[in-house]
This record gives sequence, C-alpha cells and structure tokens, in this order.
Amino acid sequence: MSKKKEKRILTGDRPTGKLHLGHYVGSLQNRVELQDEYDTFLIIADVQALTTNFDRPEKLSEDVRQVARDYLAAGIDPEKTTIFVQSLVPEIAELTIFYSMIVTVNQLRHNPTIKSEAEQYGYKEMSYGFLGYPVSQAADITFCRANLVPVGEDQIPHIEQTRKIVRKFNNMYGEVFPEPEALISDFPRLMGLDGKNKMSKSLNNAIYLSDSKEEVQQKIMQAKTDPARIHKDDPGHPEVCTVYHYHEAFNSEESDEIAEKCRAGTIGCVACKKRLAEKLNAFLDPMRERRKKYLENPELVDQILMDGTAKAREEAQKTMEKVREVMKIDYFSK
Repeated sequence: MSKKKEKRILTGDRPTGKLHLGHYVGSLQNRVELQDEYDTFLIIADVQALTTNFDRPEKLSEDVRQVARDYLAAGIDPEKTTIFVQSLVPEIAELTIFYSMIVTVNQLRHNPTIKSEAEQYGYKEMSYGFLGYPVSQAADITFCRANLVPVGEDQIPHIEQTRKIVRKFNNMYGEVFPEPEALISDFPRLMGLDGKNKMSKSLNNAIYLSDSKEEVQQKIMQAKTDPARIHKDDPGHPEVCTVYHYHEAFNSEESDEIAEKCRAGTIGCVACKKRLAEKLNAFLDPMRERRKKYLENPELVDQILMDGTAKAREEAQKTMEKVREVMKIDYFSK
C-alpha cells in the first residue's frame, strides 16, 4: 500500500498554445520530479487564458488538449497527478468572488506582473478580468488547499498576492487555507533564441516541446551567440551566449568543457550549436514517443481530463463547505 502524500502542489498553465523549453525548466521539470512526493493538482487555466484571448475563445478547445498532451509527453503521470480544466470547476469562480471582496484595486494595479503584461499586450485600459487575474490565480491555488506552487520567476508577485489574500481571509474568518510557498527552479528564466528576451510564444523565439528534430536543429543554428566572436578561433565569452545558456540547462555534464573551449577559441559556434542540437533532440526524443501515443488515441487525453476534473471538483466542494461555514453563509446547511 502506497504511503499517503501529506502535502499538496497546485500549479499549471494558461492554454495559449504549445509549451516550450522555458516552461519545462521554469516549472514543468519540478512538477514531474515532485509528483511522487506530493499530492499534485495541475490546472489548465482556460478562464485565465480569456484575459488575453477573449476575442478568440474558439481556440481554447484545441489549446486545452495541446497543453494536456505537453504535460503527458513531459512525464506527468495521470495516476499520480490530477490534471483538470479550470472552467469545469465552478467552485473556483465562487472562491474568486469571495476573495475579490478583500483585495483592493490599488493592490492589483501595483502588481509588477500585471503592469508588465499590460505593457506587453498594449493595454491602455485593463479589463476587470485582466486586472483581477491574480485574484483568480489565488483561488486556483487555494481551492485544493495547496502547500507548494512550482512557478517561473515572473509568477512570484502572484504567489505573494495569494499569500496576502490567504492571511487576510484566515485572520478575518478562521483558518481554512495553508499559506502556499513558491518553488523556483534552478533555471527560473530561460533566454529566448533571440538572446534578448525570455523564451516566449508571443515573441517567436521559442523551442517547443513538440518540435521535430529538424525544427530543433534549424532553430538552434539560427540562435544568437557571442556578438564579439567573428572568427572560429576567436576567444569567446560563453556567459553572454544564448547557446551556452542552453548547454548549462540541457547539457550540464559537458557545459564546463564547452565553456573552456569557447574561451580558448578551440570550438567554433557551428560545432557548439550542432552539439547542442544533438543533446536537445536526445532530451526530447522520449517526449516525442509519449506524445505519439496520445496523438494516435485522442480520446485518452479527454478521459484523463474528465477524470481529473471530477476529482478536482470533489476537493473544491469540500473546501467551499468549509469556506461558507467560517464566513457564516452556509444558511441552510443545518
């Protein structure tokens, strides 16, 4: 008989397209590694995806399944991890409303992630849903009373906002929720292929978990390197090279040797890129094999999502019974 997992993880993604290597090193790798140790809930946050894709809701049907396939390909085990769809757990929306009563607009306006994303999307005026995204995320994290949240570096302000909401709710009404902690990976922010910005779908500088071998090779050969290095035998500066940054993340056993050769001018950028492409493709090959199973049997993905969502709803209902009780709004339950 397996030992009961005492602590719980909640983490997930907005289904806005394919997941990339930045997602993997930012939090997905931790999710895979920790699913044996923690009771893990993995949310596909389709409602939150509407904060920036409200004019294209028809995309969500495929995007939800795409993200689920990326999870399963990366090694998430549905026997160990509960994968569920946010919009199909209405208790999360209810908890969001309750939380919105104890969070001020000024707190949300000063959230650095909200400010940077509003600038990125060119929003001169923010919608209610976009501004309230951190409140919705707090409900996502706490509906199952999670203890730990593996996230990328850019999500830390949201976790801090969640902790504030939890403290305020518990102090006002009674202890219901644990105060969740963020778990940051060894590579919380992966540089994009352009060498200027973090890896991002919207900036077209990403290597996707679903990319073919040929796509990976092509993208790596176009990646930015040390701009000061013109000739093959010029001494290089690996610390400013995007390709070397990827070696550190995905080829750690050879990264020191590659850095030494780069500084000595004994390995050229082309050879360095070819070696990285080989390593990345070897890393992605098991994912490709797992993904093939789910592409050939799409009904398996739907069943995993339906089963996980049913389990998440059960947990959400338990939480909301307690929430209504401490708020004294369980009018007809006695």
